[in-house]
Amino acid sequence: QIKDSATVTRDVLEQHFSDLKGTLKKLLDERLTSLLQEVDVIEQESIKPLDECQKLIEHGVSTADELLREGESAVDGDVGQQNEKLCNFTKKALHIQLDSLPEVPSLVDVPCLSAQLDDCLLTILKNQIFRHGTVASRPPVQLEEFVEKPGGILVRWCKVDDDFVAQDYRLQSRKSTASHFEDVYVGSETEFMVLHIDPNVDYQFRVCARGDGRQEWSPWSVPQTGRTSLVPHEWTTGLEGYSLSSRRNIALRNDSQSSGVLYSKAPTYFCGQTLTFRQVLFGIETVGQPDRRDSLGVCVEQRNGDDSLQRDKAVCISTNGAVFVNGKEMTNQLPAVTSGSTVTFDMEVVQLGSCSNEGGNFKLRVTISSNNREVVFDWVLDQCCGSLYFGCSFSYPGWKVLVF
Repeated sequence: QIKDSATVTRDVLEQHFSDLKGTLKKLLDERLTSLLQEVDVIEQESIKPLDECQKLIEHGVSTADELLREGESAVDGDVGQQNEKLCNFTKKALHIQLDSLPEVPSLVDVPCLSAQLDDCLLTILKNQIFRHGTVASRPPVQLEEFVEKPGGILVRWCKVDDDFVAQDYRLQSRKSTASHFEDVYVGSETEFMVLHIDPNVDYQFRVCARGDGRQEWSPWSVPQTGRTSLVPHEWTTGLEGYSLSSRRNIALRNDSQSSGVLYSKAPTYFCGQTLTFRQVLFGIETVGQPDRRDSLGVCVEQRNGDDSLQRDKAVCISTNGAVFVNGKEMTNQLPAVTSGSTVTFDMEVVQLGSCSNEGGNFKLRVTISSNNREVVFDWVLDQCCGSLYFGCSFSYPGWKVLVF
């Protein structure tokens, strides 16, 4: 690990400073081009009136020289032509202003270009460059735990540097066959449920943190591999009153007049041999008009024809917060299910009597949590249940339920 991370760090440093040199050269070239263009513009704008003044002076000198030659010719001619030439010379001289010159700018008004270069830039760059980049022997956060979930992995991480005050965390993942990591979470929590995980496939994870009041991220943690063997939860397709997402883990109650209970595709919640088992989470994304028959819960079997899970062999919570066990409402009540609510079911198996083909008492200790409140009760069944279905029923459109 030390050699591999040192090799990667060298490569990263060399590539970064190579890119930095290329970028700096490009920026310097662009600045040089800009300054040279300024010189060209000032030169052209300043020399134009001087060129025009020079042309006027040269034209006046040429005209005076030509007039002088005509005067000499008139004086040197014979007597017969002399009067006529002198008359023409006099008329022409009267129309030419030889005693005026164009306005010439004073010397202080004529630009004199120079380059102003501040040597302190090198000092500033030197100080910034010498402070740029650090090499850390270990990252301030590390991955701590992977918990298998149906179609997902709950990833937990922790700080390993007590002096580091974290403001945000950034979790990335990639499939074992992928070449690049992708962001899956950025926030202040120290755990995150990564969904859309293919069962029995290795995924790599890494996490970093951003210090309080800082913009840059810390070094990445050591990548670790996680996987889940649990198949994802899916809703049953084909029920007219519900529309499903492509992965069939989100159910939307549509505006169809058809009603009924939407069950899971299979009894994918197992509560068999282990003493403690955590059931699926229902994340309510949007809500519609509530109805007293609306419910979310688990059941022993699918049963067509029911319009609610408030029946026997089922436990559920209604959208107003009432809890039903085998169709009977409990005295304890939870907060109403609203937009953004999360309802969780936790079950602990407690078996009473024998569990055989003839049946027997089978008890599940159920904890239903919603909005930081919970109720705990025992659910007694007349048969062993190695796995359970989950379901929901809504009377009006607009309810959208994510199960994972």
